[in-house]
Amino acid sequence: MAKISRTWWGQRFLEALERCTDPGRLSRGRSYSSPRRLLSFSLEGATIKAKIRGNVNPYFGVYKEPRYQVEIQLRSIPSKAWTGIIQRLGSNAGWLSRLLLNEMPDDIEEAFAASQQTLLPGSEKDLKTDCTCPDWANPCKHVAGVYYHVAHLLDHDPFLLFQLRGLSKEKLQQKLAKTPLGQALANELLPQEELTPEGVSHRYPQPNLHPVEKNLTYKAFWSGHSLPDRSGHPQEAPREGAPRPSSGVPALLIKKQGDYPPFWERDNSFIEAMEHIYQQVQAKNKESL
Repeated sequence: MAKISRTWWGQRFLEALERCTDPGRLSRGRSYSSPRRLLSFSLEGATIKAKIRGNVNPYFGVYKEPRYQVEIQLRSIPSKAWTGIIQRLGSNAGWLSRLLLNEMPDDIEEAFAASQQTLLPGSEKDLKTDCTCPDWANPCKHVAGVYYHVAHLLDHDPFLLFQLRGLSKEKLQQKLAKTPLGQALANELLPQEELTPEGVSHRYPQPNLHPVEKNLTYKAFWSGHSLPDRSGHPQEAPREGAPRPSSGVPALLIKKQGDYPPFWERDNSFIEAMEHIYQQVQAKNKESL
């Protein structure tokens, strides 16, 4: 079975929930995180709201497919505590650089511990859940399904944890940019204005343009005009034994996507998978390369 979360912080989120709740009941709700079950999901501030598709069960008198409303809140960290946390995050180059790369530092809880806070759920007091289903247990399988969906979202956006604790990604970046170390990296921390692309001359020559006669027939066009002359094309096949031009960082566009880009649904790393494919292609076409 595919893993719900593939990053260490997504896994740590689920492990923290297992410590706060019944692990067995939490795992039984995994199927409710699928798109077939999860009808809607929204994050309003620090509050998660979702609609879950339930089961028809004639034994219990449920003949019409039920829809349940789920609401989850993590305990917000007080603003006074956030001040100390931001100062510690902003004074540590390792933490700051990892956050800039959209990654969660593996020892980030140290920045919260000094303020007697935790980023991940630490106890039942950190979680407030509600579901309209008749199950008395907490979490019910519908709440557990939403937990798993959140863990999946954390793979692509670790800043979601900060938002669930009461501090949005935008405010976090603004506060980090005001710290001494953050001021030196303000251009990277704060969103930049969208730049208008400027036209540049390309490397290919302009084609030779020929005036077209008015009222030109199809027969006259196809019989009297040839294709453009491409003899001046700058890209020529390299001579045998000639050194090949360098292309900069190998597979730069692939590596910029990261290990788990949004379109990659498999459990293994996207970069590792592409490297394996490149090696196979290179081995298969070794003679022609």
